Amino acid sequence: VAAFPDVQVTIDQLFAAGDKVVERTTAKGTHKGTFNGVPATDKEVTWTENHIYQLKDGKIVELWSEINILGILSQIGAFPPPAAQ
Repeated sequence: VAAFPDVQVTIDQLFAAGDKVVERTTAKGTHKGTFNGVPATDKEVTWTENHIYQLKDGKIVELWSEINILGILSQIGAFPPPAAQ
C-alpha cells in the first residue's frame, strides 16, 4: 500500500464453485513509494490480479493469489519493455 497509496481495485469477475471463490480484479494506482527496489516514479500503473479463496464454515481458510508484478515493474521502468518486432 505504501508504494501505491491511492490504489483502486475493481472486481471484474467473481464466481464460486464448491468451497472455492475465484476473483479477477483490475487495480490501478500511482507509484508513490519504493516497490521491489524501484524508487517512486509518480507513474500511474494498472495491473491485474487473480485470487482463489477456499472457504470453510463461511471463513477463508486458504488463499492463492497471482499478481501481475512483471506488468507493474515494466510500467514503472524497472526494465525496458520488449522491442517491437
